[in-house]
Amino acid sequence: MNLKRPVSHSLSLIPPASRRALLTALAASVAGPALAQFRVEVSGVGLTQLPIAIAPFKGEAGMPQRPAAIIQADLERSGQFRPVDATGAALDETTRPDMSFWRQRSTDSLVTGSIARLADGRYDVRFRLWDVVRGQDLGGQSYAVPQADLRLVSHRIADFVYEKLTGEKGVFSTRVTYVTKAGQKYNLWVADADGEGAQSALTSPEPIISPAWSPSGGQIAYVSFESRKPVVYVHDVATGKRRLIANFKGSNSAPAWSPDGRQLAVTLTRDGGSQLYTIDAVNGGEPRRLVQSSGIDTEPAYAPDGKTIYFVSDRGGAPQIYRVAAGGGNAERVTFTGNYNISPTLSPDGRWLAFISRVSGAFKLHVMELSSGSVTAITDTTADESPSFAPNSRLLVYATQQGGREALMTTTLDGKIKARLAGQGGDIREPDWGPFQKS
Repeated sequence: MNLKRPVSHSLSLIPPASRRALLTALAASVAGPALAQFRVEVSGVGLTQLPIAIAPFKGEAGMPQRPAAIIQADLERSGQFRPVDATGAALDETTRPDMSFWRQRSTDSLVTGSIARLADGRYDVRFRLWDVVRGQDLGGQSYAVPQADLRLVSHRIADFVYEKLTGEKGVFSTRVTYVTKAGQKYNLWVADADGEGAQSALTSPEPIISPAWSPSGGQIAYVSFESRKPVVYVHDVATGKRRLIANFKGSNSAPAWSPDGRQLAVTLTRDGGSQLYTIDAVNGGEPRRLVQSSGIDTEPAYAPDGKTIYFVSDRGGAPQIYRVAAGGGNAERVTFTGNYNISPTLSPDGRWLAFISRVSGAFKLHVMELSSGSVTAITDTTADESPSFAPNSRLLVYATQQGGREALMTTTLDGKIKARLAGQGGDIREPDWGPFQKS
């Protein structure tokens, strides 16, 4: 079978998919200079978008970061907002805006704020959100942070605005992880949700694949070839220590965390053929086989309630997505549209299944509504892989190719708003979106 990426795909029938991701600051011992710095390019028009103006923050000219621009890019990328030009607005969080002026500009909401450097070298960042239609103050916050946290604070402001205006949590202060191959060097990166601030968590001359972030955001599971065979490790970011979880005969691959963080579902060939097992995520030990199959079973993904595991199997002759009870048993086929469906991932709210389907030789991202079984193709690219949901279930991140170059993309679930995160770090693969940041 012709697979797109020989190194990643050599373990099994299909490319190992990334799973849940680690969401926390990197330990100093693994932090390093970023190879990939991203520019966000938003394309598409959503059906319903809230018009919002983000006024330039008072004092932000000449600052290391400009909060207004970061907040606007975050909100626009979500697909829920349409930016209204606020160039030249002279407002801060203490000034009540002229609501009639902003209503005339068809603005529903307005963000104002300020940034100033404190005597101790930190930065004082303040903001306020206004409901222009009702003329109401919707609240604000202030932060005193070092320069290194200015982007994070801007993302948190965007989260505040998003939640106030939509009623759902924002994901702008979360992080994504992905793997690059540049020359003969592999890197596992952690970056902000907009692709900025990438730091290397792991560097190796041998392949790194299948990064999987723990539900708590404290650990990362991945597959390393550093011992010349695929082995599953779990890395504790706070301490920099890691532990060996699966190093059985043959290949050990595709780790996926259970929602409670206690188990990993993995693909092992120790008993012949690629088969699914669960194993203790803390101590490893003896794995428990989930299903009996004469075919290849791989790419496990837990449902958010932890009761079901989705996976890919060729037991019917071609790769399709199945599900089985987390305790094992009989498998049930899930995908019936198309003859080649791989890389399942479940939305945290349990409503959606995203996967890659081969259509006329092209690999395209699809989304299935689980309650109805309705399937929609949401991309026009031809080399999509490794989808992963944002923790609020509203966006997906995936890897693809555009203009002959590999890139990370985010998309709304209807495919109408996409943002390209264009990196310079070489061959980009296997992104995964981490859980919500802990306050």
